Amino acid sequence: MRMLLDIFAQTLRTLWAHKLRSFLTMFGIAWGVGSLLLLIGVGEGFRNGNRKELETFGKNIIFFFGGRAPAVEGSFASAKWFNLTYDDYLDIKREAKLALNLSPVIARDDIRAVSDYTSTNGQVSGVPPIYDHVRTIPLQVGRWINDDDNAERRRVCVLGREMTKNMFPGRPAVGNTILLNGVRFQVIGVLSMIGREEQNATNIRIFVPFNTMRELFPLKGANSKEGNAISFINYQPRTFDENEAAKDEMHQIVARNHGGFDPKGKDIWEEWDTVKNQKTMGKIFTAMDWFLGGVGLVTLALGAIGIINIMLVAVSERTREIGLRKALGATNRNILFQFFLEGAFLTVLSGAVGVGGAMLVIKLLSGVQLPTGFDTPRIVPVSAIGAVLSLAIAGIAAGLYPARKAAMLEPVEALRQE
Repeated sequence: MRMLLDIFAQTLRTLWAHKLRSFLTMFGIAWGVGSLLLLIGVGEGFRNGNRKELETFGKNIIFFFGGRAPAVEGSFASAKWFNLTYDDYLDIKREAKLALNLSPVIARDDIRAVSDYTSTNGQVSGVPPIYDHVRTIPLQVGRWINDDDNAERRRVCVLGREMTKNMFPGRPAVGNTILLNGVRFQVIGVLSMIGREEQNATNIRIFVPFNTMRELFPLKGANSKEGNAISFINYQPRTFDENEAAKDEMHQIVARNHGGFDPKGKDIWEEWDTVKNQKTMGKIFTAMDWFLGGVGLVTLALGAIGIINIMLVAVSERTREIGLRKALGATNRNILFQFFLEGAFLTVLSGAVGVGGAMLVIKLLSGVQLPTGFDTPRIVPVSAIGAVLSLAIAGIAAGLYPARKAAMLEPVEALRQE
């Protein structure tokens, strides 16, 4: 134990005697470790931010809007837009095996909404009770639409957070009533803010039971199918990896219902698949993680090379000291251990500074308002483990090779060196 303390004290004296050289060498390792953790952490920040942004709409959801049916098979120029219908929804619900939590939606933005305090053109959506299983619907107060509301076509509504602030400024909304195109509706619930107010349309919507919407405010226009049309269907694939198969299943049913055209035709369907977006962005972020991690590892390797170089210089400068110690009885193991300890100490201390610096930067960023789609960087366990392993390899390489060279010097030859 005494010998270990003596060697450690000698190591500190040697490093202190060459403060600038030691600092610059340690800076290289600290920069490499910190860069590795921060760069991968930034990539994970993008990944998490994108996932959270998508989950403000709902988890693993697909929007199915309808499509363009070609009048002449294979000719997209002859295609004519068609809306989905309530019959499509019923067939999909009965036949589809891979689509879960089907939610038909009728959405209109031309309905006049009036409260006791103000009026606006409300964005009104007719939705079934299961809608809150598909989309993100966080209730702040009150309740959501239930099966009885839908079956009995009750005139009740749930307001998004921004719509509530506009129609009932500073006043309670639940229990009060509003007029939608002159029809009185009772407010039964108010939603919490979802995401950032200007970036999620749910905050400015009014939700009413789907059957009530079909009866009072059906879709208008050439494709309305006499009140049978719906705006779109929200649903979730049975599993994360079955999104494409679920879409193909839906396409086949709807194509059959709208003239029997080929559902695999190009540019027919209008849909937004958040699962596909997540998979695409996941591949991009994984490639980014590998690239940024590679940059950090290269920086770390350069720092390790710097330590090996400085330890070789130290062996050269202390050749006579090594020869004298060996002449006085120091063994090869003593010399090997001393120089190995110096290299390992430099590496471990530098790595600790790098990890601490990365954690400090991430801590400071946690209180900063970041752009949409970007989350606070975080220390990724895999990258931290990779940094520790890389650091261990660097420390062994930086200490062992110069130490072995020092230990193998012959005492007589070492004492003759100038």
